[in-house]
Amino acid sequence: MTSNAEKLYDLISNDSRRKQSLFLMALNNPKSALEKICEIGGELDIQVTKEEVIEYLENVDDEATKLWLIKARGGL
Repeated sequence: MTSNAEKLYDLISNDSRRKQSLFLMALNNPKSALEKICEIGGELDIQVTKEEVIEYLENVDDEATKLWLIKARGGL
């Protein structure tokens, strides 16, 4: 079964504008990036919590995401 966090991740990762914006936000303020991810989920009617997003990102097998997490780890 696909989680809402996974659905949202897939939608964001396929939207280059949103993905780039979130990456830049995460570099400066990871907590704001998490809030924005949850906000985007609400806009798309895919409800997620910060905890669900963090849990999903920690388990995703994607090199770019892992690099983002290394940079953002301090704020998560």
